[in-house]
Amino acid sequence: MNAVFIAIIIVFIGGYACIALEHPFKVNKSASALILGVVLWTLIMIGGTATVINPDMQAALTGGSSFTDWLLENLLHQLGGIAEILFFLMGAMTIVELIDSYGGFKIITDKIATTSRVKFLWLLTILTFFMSSVLDNMTTAIVMVALLRKLVADQKERWFFAGMIILAANAGGAWSPIGDVTTIMLWVSGKVSTLTIMYKTFLASMMSIIVPLIILSFRMKGTFKRTQLSDNQLSENAQNRISHKEQVLILCLGVGVLLFVPIFKATTHLPPYIGMMGGLGILWVITEILKRRHPQRDNSRLEITSVLSRIDIPSILFFLGILLAVAALQVCGHLSTLSQSLNHLPLEEPGKYLSISYIIGLLSAVIDNVPLVAGAMGMYTFPADHYFWEFVAYCAGTGGSILIIGSAAGVAAMGLEKIDFIWYLKKISLLAFIGYTAGALTYIAQYFIMNGI
Repeated sequence: MNAVFIAIIIVFIGGYACIALEHPFKVNKSASALILGVVLWTLIMIGGTATVINPDMQAALTGGSSFTDWLLENLLHQLGGIAEILFFLMGAMTIVELIDSYGGFKIITDKIATTSRVKFLWLLTILTFFMSSVLDNMTTAIVMVALLRKLVADQKERWFFAGMIILAANAGGAWSPIGDVTTIMLWVSGKVSTLTIMYKTFLASMMSIIVPLIILSFRMKGTFKRTQLSDNQLSENAQNRISHKEQVLILCLGVGVLLFVPIFKATTHLPPYIGMMGGLGILWVITEILKRRHPQRDNSRLEITSVLSRIDIPSILFFLGILLAVAALQVCGHLSTLSQSLNHLPLEEPGKYLSISYIIGLLSAVIDNVPLVAGAMGMYTFPADHYFWEFVAYCAGTGGSILIIGSAAGVAAMGLEKIDFIWYLKKISLLAFIGYTAGALTYIAQYFIMNGI
């Protein structure tokens, strides 16, 4: 292998360590991620053709293109995919913040009366699991973390609940064709059908959260302290005089927009961020109308321009950096090399391909699951609804929960709640791994029983 090719791996590991050790190093993870992404692409450009193991590059060079042109074209292509995710994330964050500004979440939080840690844990996790099957896992995590902040006062206690939100959001997205970007990829490409992916992976996905819930039920005792509105917030609410009808209107419209996005994608075949931006535009118009109807109140905090200033831009930049870094590994050929090496496992079918899927799930905790699944789709030509595609959908969807930066839901929750990487590694990762393995074993047992093996 070329020295720069190996150097890219070393730099990626080093950058990943800086992200993980954000608090000891006292360097924001967003800065580390941005530097990592830039350095990796720079190394590829400096290394030239000898660094890249990619058949597409050879075809482009044969066709008369230069290496620089090919690399810049790939960078632009990768940036397009990353921008889709970032704009989607920005739209979802803005809508959730707008609902919060109008007090929409108070309607829901007032209905949750329990302060029992165990009861609340089960309620929150199951609700997240089923919401994520309709919304995508990242949007669900954003909504549920926003709700969590309205209910639980202590930050470290919120982190535990947020950890289970991440597990449940990823598990809920794995069994639905529209719940996760990887299942959407498999569904749109015809690898899985709607009903088959739902009933073949539902039990495994459910088991991946039930087992951690049972474990935590024995560890978590007592009650938690609910969040109380501060004097400033009470004064602000009184000054704004937001009516109950307005709260319900913005809550219903906001959630309606989030629910409409997967429907919009399925009917128009346009990227989800287009639907999200359109929905945000509609909400913007409606809030402007509400502002004109109530000129006597202080509307400054309720305006979209004010809401946009409160969304978590550092988390979006972190997402940009880490996705650029993963894209560099994909373009350079590291991911395809890794995928091909998995194909040489000394096992017979079905154990071989079940093992490959399980390993893909573990890798998705470190590497973005989208290029991993895309690589699997390019390597294998199994027919539609083959067990390999079903198990890949489950594994790639839930394996990312093992590390907090292994999934979009984890990154979103990490940014909103400022969850420490090492804390998650110590407190949640083992639970996520146990749940992931329990779900995988459930799918394998189900497969053997259904096929009489």
